[in-house]
Amino acid sequence: MKIAVVGIGYVGLVAAAGLSESGNHIICVDNDENKIKSLKKGIIPIYEPGLAEIIKENEKAGRLSFTTDLKAAVDDCKLIILGVGTPSADDGSADISAVLDVCGQIAEYMKDYRIIITKSTVPVGTYKKVTELIKSKTKVRFDYVSNPEFLKEGSAVADFAKPDRVIIGTDNPDVQEIMKQLYSPFMRKGSRIIFMSPASAELTKYASNVMLATRISFMNELSGLCDKFGADIEEVRAGVGSDPRIGNSFLFAGVGFGGSCFPKDVKALIHIGRENNCRMTIVEAVQQANYVQHNRFADKILNYFKGRENKTILAVWGLAFKAKTDDVRESPAVWCIKKFVQSGMKIRAFDPEAMETAKTVLNNSIETGKDDYSILSGADGLVIFTEWQQFRMPDFDLIKEKLKKPVIFDGRNLYEPAYMKKMGFEYYCIGRP
Repeated sequence: MKIAVVGIGYVGLVAAAGLSESGNHIICVDNDENKIKSLKKGIIPIYEPGLAEIIKENEKAGRLSFTTDLKAAVDDCKLIILGVGTPSADDGSADISAVLDVCGQIAEYMKDYRIIITKSTVPVGTYKKVTELIKSKTKVRFDYVSNPEFLKEGSAVADFAKPDRVIIGTDNPDVQEIMKQLYSPFMRKGSRIIFMSPASAELTKYASNVMLATRISFMNELSGLCDKFGADIEEVRAGVGSDPRIGNSFLFAGVGFGGSCFPKDVKALIHIGRENNCRMTIVEAVQQANYVQHNRFADKILNYFKGRENKTILAVWGLAFKAKTDDVRESPAVWCIKKFVQSGMKIRAFDPEAMETAKTVLNNSIETGKDDYSILSGADGLVIFTEWQQFRMPDFDLIKEKLKKPVIFDGRNLYEPAYMKKMGFEYYCIGRP
């Protein structure tokens, strides 16, 4: 198939790469000329394991191209996938202005039948707005499909190639068959395509992300109780997760969730509920619990160094909101570091991928180092925010040698408290005695 992918951000680029890998010819369209020029030179704007190699291979094979010419792409492709951004507005709602703008342009360029497929995360009811907008601009026949993505940053390439489910929101049986064929290369071991109405598809995306955020926040709240009673959140997790009705996924306590999806989708679902007089009280509590968890961890560190803030240097491992990405949007590390800097502390940080983006977000208020050990010398303590693999089995003797005092604050529960005590560290983690 010939497919146009409009909006070459995280979602659009991964989708384009994945679909080209299965033999489709993909035209990637974006209005950012610098981004398109960089992609043509092989410069990938995001870090995602395996993505650069797939893009390079399929561009060389002639199945993947990049342009700013939306009209040419609409002329050439029957299927048009939207991956444009829907950032949070000031009131928490998802800003779909870019989606509507692109759809308006597509409508003006359409000469014959097209299928418009939205992978962007959009509020429930967007399908109506898009359909009405296109109908107001053209008499050409078209179909609209809601096809939300469920990619995890850090494993998006594998998630696209082996999806646990593909949601297709359309009421047209003919379009269902076309979409079934599009995703058939990824369904070799059995179909995991679920057809539903566009409204249900839009809501499923929000419901899925917010449910996962809820599980995380519930465990984070329990970790606070564990601190009070001397219970161990890891033991609680093992006991709770052994129930097959619950399972183990997303039950790890930590400093809180971040990234481009969970916080944004939580805000958007809260706004959708309020706008439609159907308040999302559980979702509101999830949002609040996440902020509380950020502050609980930050305050633990601030209280430890109380009265010495201006004389304190903290070494920080991890700036991205999770491992295997350079994304610092809504990162707990950024949230906490801002509080540390405001208190007068000096921060030295290392992250394998996210240092430059984090420095920009933090207005260059932190120092960064060439590796994880170089930032430790003379620091008053080590704080861990991101569960990068290289942080899981470090040289503890070297850490102790370089720090002024052997104290570690672990926001991801990477180590065993008993072992850290044996090694001579003061070790503060999440919900573990």
